[in-house]
Amino acid sequence: MDIAGVAAAVVGLVVGVLGWTQSRATNRRSDFTTITERLDRELRVEREQRRIQTYYLVALVKWGRRVAPEGDPVPEPPPELDLSPWA
Repeated sequence: MDIAGVAAAVVGLVVGVLGWTQSRATNRRSDFTTITERLDRELRVEREQRRIQTYYLVALVKWGRRVAPEGDPVPEPPPELDLSPWA
């Protein structure tokens, strides 16, 4: 084998390895972007759910303070505080 053939093979191998690692890095960036976008969406949904749950909790506490602790039976909560699952 001559030196030119070996050098060409080494250069080809190095270029191939560099291209392969570059494509892997691009895929990792793409995967990272996809994951972060999904986490951002889930975080927005969770914040909205927490906001709604906080509203219901505060409303229930306010309603509980208005209801007399002794005496007559406790009235039913207002319909807007109905937390039963929707069916």
